[in-house]
Amino acid sequence: MATTVAKAAEDTTTVTHAARIEHVSKSFAGPAGQQLVLDDITLDVAPGEFVTLLGASGCGKSTLLNLVAGLDRPTTGSIATDGRPALMFQEHALFPWLTAGKNIELALKLRGVAKSERRARAEELLDLVRLGGAHGKRVHELSGGMRQRVAMARALAQDSSLLLMDEPFAALDAITRDVLHDELTRIWRERGLSVLFVTHNVREAVRLAQRVVLLSSRPGRIARRWTVDIPHPRLLEDTAVAELSREITEELRGEIRRHGQH
Repeated sequence: MATTVAKAAEDTTTVTHAARIEHVSKSFAGPAGQQLVLDDITLDVAPGEFVTLLGASGCGKSTLLNLVAGLDRPTTGSIATDGRPALMFQEHALFPWLTAGKNIELALKLRGVAKSERRARAEELLDLVRLGGAHGKRVHELSGGMRQRVAMARALAQDSSLLLMDEPFAALDAITRDVLHDELTRIWRERGLSVLFVTHNVREAVRLAQRVVLLSSRPGRIARRWTVDIPHPRLLEDTAVAELSREITEELRGEIRRHGQH
């Protein structure tokens, strides 16, 4: 099957998806030849939808996210997005020699925002992530949670309708992660963003998403999908969240057993 390079949707007046992944496979060269990492993935993310990708380590979640971001090309299949996505990593990747505000201003500069507007726009974004007044703080002065808030503000500075998030809260303590779940949910709903969120944490997936997509391992295929009909606000300890998390965990364990992972 011919390869189609990831591309942006051209007609934004008739957008029916934020991201469309069609029959995507990805192979990498290895010592034993080509290794198939993703196999025939088809998935749409609707405008304003929050989708989580869940699976065991090594199942290709981050690889798929990088393909959607345009950082790599699929071996076969096609990916289309409504404009250029914004990407947020597990590590904050802030420039330590810049202040919190200047990190955001750099993203605005790269987007072509006039110098005279950047300071005010950066402060607006810091206010959005509840870091008002932190414009002049250096990275080393910020806690882990604050750094991720700045990273989120920097991603939002790209003014994309599609936010790609690769385990952005995995390194944070449980309380900070819980708070940032609330903040992300608030920003997603206020801004009408589409989010594709990678995690290996089942409860995090259920708390945040409207749909959970489980990938199998070796190679990554879509094993199952769930629609999460639990009203917001959600808490990790909510009964409905816990029950669905148990169901998904059993499926995940089954996939791990089937593929011989420990």
